[in-house]
Amino acid sequence: MWHVYILLCKGDFLYTGITNDLERRFKAHQNKSAKFTSYNPPIKIVHTENFRTKSAALKREAQIKKLKKTAKLALIPESFSATRKANPSPGGNQ
Repeated sequence: MWHVYILLCKGDFLYTGITNDLERRFKAHQNKSAKFTSYNPPIKIVHTENFRTKSAALKREAQIKKLKKTAKLALIPESFSATRKANPSPGGNQ
């Protein structure tokens, strides 16, 4: 099973990626294994989608990466969005 995920990172940035082991990949991001998350540490996983093939996951990742931040935020569950609106923080357009 392949997963497309969105991380909320320090500075209110969003990072999108794929993996076949979500827990391992999140820990790797926390240990600064990717350039972006080494400067913008991940806070939590805010969205996931599951796919049977890597190809399907890569296609969806590319679609999500092309979205504007507001469209990415629309993918995030309402419970998280409500918390985020109550405690906004500055950030860029990721």
